[in-house]
Amino acid sequence: MTKFDYTLAQENILLKEPLRKAKKINSLLAALFFCFIFLNTSKSFAQQPNIVASIDSSQIKIGEQIIYKISVETDSTHLVVFPEGKTFNPLEVVESLKTDTSRLDNRFKLIKEYALTQFDSGSYNIPQQRIIINDRPYLTDSMVVKVADIVVDTTKQKMFPIKPAMEVPQGFEFPNWLWWVLGILLLVALGYYLFKQKKKRDEKAKKLPPFERALFELQQLDESHLLENRETKEYYSKLTEAVRRYLEDEVHLRAMESTTSELITYLELKMAAKELNLSRNTIDDLKKILQRADLAKFANSKPDIITAKEDRSTIEHVIKDTKAAIPEPTEEERLKDEAYRLEQEKRKRRNKVKLAIGGAIAVIIIAVSIIISLNGFSSFRDMIFGNDTKELLEGDWINSDYGDPAVTITTPRVLKRGDFNVPPETQEMMVGGEMFLYGAPREPLFIVLSTVKYRENVQFDLQKAVDGIYANLEEKGAKNIILKDEDFTTIQGIPGKKVYGTLEFPVSNSEQVEKKNYMILNFAQNRGFQQVTVIYAEGDESADEIANRIINSVEFNKSGN
Repeated sequence: MTKFDYTLAQENILLKEPLRKAKKINSLLAALFFCFIFLNTSKSFAQQPNIVASIDSSQIKIGEQIIYKISVETDSTHLVVFPEGKTFNPLEVVESLKTDTSRLDNRFKLIKEYALTQFDSGSYNIPQQRIIINDRPYLTDSMVVKVADIVVDTTKQKMFPIKPAMEVPQGFEFPNWLWWVLGILLLVALGYYLFKQKKKRDEKAKKLPPFERALFELQQLDESHLLENRETKEYYSKLTEAVRRYLEDEVHLRAMESTTSELITYLELKMAAKELNLSRNTIDDLKKILQRADLAKFANSKPDIITAKEDRSTIEHVIKDTKAAIPEPTEEERLKDEAYRLEQEKRKRRNKVKLAIGGAIAVIIIAVSIIISLNGFSSFRDMIFGNDTKELLEGDWINSDYGDPAVTITTPRVLKRGDFNVPPETQEMMVGGEMFLYGAPREPLFIVLSTVKYRENVQFDLQKAVDGIYANLEEKGAKNIILKDEDFTTIQGIPGKKVYGTLEFPVSNSEQVEKKNYMILNFAQNRGFQQVTVIYAEGDESADEIANRIINSVEFNKSGN
């Protein structure tokens, strides 16, 4: 190798070395980039929630329950909201169970279960359910559930006729409002007792003559311990009230309403007119005590106990001096007092009568409340005013055959034959027709049974007859007719059509209306048409029971089929 070749090789090595280093760095950066992308992708994939919905059975019978389960696996920091409400329609949610939570490493697994059911047979689709995780909605798959009828083998199961309704005796139970009434009555009785006791004490004091009553009130004041309890204001109020009442009743002054100065002025006028022979000292003593009492009552003055007791003794002397200073009453005054006494006795007798009437009313109210709570308001109303339909319900019922072809029916009274009027075109198709009825459409209970027998060549359309019931009710004067119809089968299995609803009959010479319920059975048996109609007052429980009992008793004589 020449020197030139060696030099050129050295230069090539020097030039290739940076290129190799650059390629190595680029490869390292590319590897780091792809690693970063892979880690972030794996992390993002790991954070995606896993949602699974399932049911424990796809086939149930009517009324059975299935468990719908939603399982969610998500990050522990995520907020999960499960569906609530009527989101499972057409299936009904029987119970929404509590959410079961468990931890899986750094994730949570939440399980939410719902008990679902359906009471009609068929195939039902459970719609997709919406679960919200961190404000982002996720939907489950929809599912199909089949609901099957409960098969009853009527060939093995013996059939029995429907038994009449029986009353189930209920245990005695006080309603809540009755406890409130009894509590209020107890408080009223306690208040009345305390009032009567106070009234007796007051009457006892009032029965005494004014002089004896004044001394009795002073004695009561001594026993009150008001001074010992430092109740000076109350003490002086009762002290001055005793002397003022005595002066008002005995001297005939307006002592209770007068001020101290006015009362003293009245007494001085009586003395000047020679109607009262009181000394000046007595007037001055009374004035001084009344003024001290005014200060105690209105200026919070508190005389000491010794002064208060001295004032009490002074008041007693004033009362006694006043008694001695009053002239003997004249005959005319005695007659006035006697008339006043008689008037007071009459007033007391009237008050006693009022009290007795009030007590009787209270007893009646309590008795009525107990009767209504035990038997209900309707029973109480029937007991007071009577109920014709209830008497019919509880009376003897009659089972009889009516018409041709014969219809067997049970009614509270015998149905009487009525006029059977039909259009001439209908008569041409008939062999015969009869009508039997009880009551009238506007009475509390109206029963009609009609039978028609057609000629052999006549094809009777039962549905057309049912469609004409609305117009027939309107012809009888009914308004606001609500009409419903359904298939009906008697206990013996005879098919027919039942029409029922409500209507109104206008009250004659009035803008009012009578609301009625009605039930109409329609049959096409034995080449004929049979119809049973019951119209009764709305809200009458006895009439409603009568109507159902009549409708359920309708039968046909099988031998005539």
